[in-house]
Amino acid sequence: MLNLIRSLVLSTLLSFIAPVVLVGGILSALYATSFVPGIAALSQGVAEQILTFLAVFGSGYPIQGILIIGFAFALVGSLFDLFNFLYVYQGTKGQ
Repeated sequence: MLNLIRSLVLSTLLSFIAPVVLVGGILSALYATSFVPGIAALSQGVAEQILTFLAVFGSGYPIQGILIIGFAFALVGSLFDLFNFLYVYQGTKGQ
């Protein structure tokens, strides 16, 4: 049972952190490239589009939007891990 809890917590945490870090990294890269003279307008426009997309999920707040997306990913990741544990436990129950 301890293996289930440990695996569930780890998969939930990693599933939450993955989209937050990915979107944060993309936004950081876009803001860093906004200082390059040739592509400043393009990178600022793409960053604004991403923030607008996140604001849709966060009721107008991009930070709240990425947290909601992170929680949704964490829920899905934990469900996958739980179903995997149940499948493995069902296979070893008869032995």
